[in-house]
Amino acid sequence: MSKIVWKPGTFLYPIPAVMVSCGTMEKSNIITVAWTGIINTNPAMVYISVRPTRYSYNIIKEQREFVINLTTKDLARATDWCGVKTGEKVDKFKEMKLHKEKANFVKCPMIKESPVSVECKVKEIKELGSHTMFIAEVLAINSDEKYIDEKGAFDISKCNLISYANGGYYSMGKKLGKFGFSVKKNKNGH
Repeated sequence: MSKIVWKPGTFLYPIPAVMVSCGTMEKSNIITVAWTGIINTNPAMVYISVRPTRYSYNIIKEQREFVINLTTKDLARATDWCGVKTGEKVDKFKEMKLHKEKANFVKCPMIKESPVSVECKVKEIKELGSHTMFIAEVLAINSDEKYIDEKGAFDISKCNLISYANGGYYSMGKKLGKFGFSVKKNKNGH
């Protein structure tokens, strides 16, 4: 069997489907973003890429901060809706019955219903063509207490996170192993 060759494109799936909140507690917006990820550990840095035609683009560019809110199976409809509607015409928090939560280090609201909200400060803006990349330092990670296990660690398995792939939203599956499991010795020393 051989692979079929396609023209270059964006086929690196699955990827996170996140809701990015921007603006202020009084005047805010939510944009759904799939072009996002981690780019550095120390300092902790992430990026989001946004089309310049999107309503949130200028808000983020001028304010230079945003919050990445992870999404769940329960937030799938809101995630999609916030990606297809424009904040120029609708209040996405109100329409999707989402609640604003005050962040600790940025003016943007966090989404209360999200299991994890990541406060970000833009450090660099790169215009790439169809999208502009906002490279940001992570200022704080806020987790809902119900996702913290008895050892004080974040238990991602409780969240029912969703991802995005080739035009569709997917729920995360079963954990297959922990980092390093392929080389870890078992109890018998093998």
